[in-house]
Amino acid sequence: MEARAELKYARISPTKVQIVLDLIRNKPVKEAEAILKNTPKAACEYLEKLLKSAVANATNNFDMDEDKLYVSECFATSGPILKRMRPRAQGRAYRIDKKTSHVTLVVKEQKDD
Repeated sequence: MEARAELKYARISPTKVQIVLDLIRNKPVKEAEAILKNTPKAACEYLEKLLKSAVANATNNFDMDEDKLYVSECFATSGPILKRMRPRAQGRAYRIDKKTSHVTLVVKEQKDD
């Protein structure tokens, strides 16, 4: 049994998000929350909210125990790129790509052996 939460069209590059996702993958939810609170990265704001959403989905929709949850799967894929122009010398224009991300976070209940 698993519960997931998805964030679409986040205005942050997927590579920046992936750095933080690598920190919380396969960690218990409480530990992952602590890591996100104390890591000075822009992606942490998005991911903290997403993690809370996944935990809420697990507890409310699937009756899972919040203390046994862990982050089983998390990944970021690229969304559409917003293309903007920056004026340069002699009438030229350089393109600036503003990247977006689709982030998926899955939590599962740990099995008691």
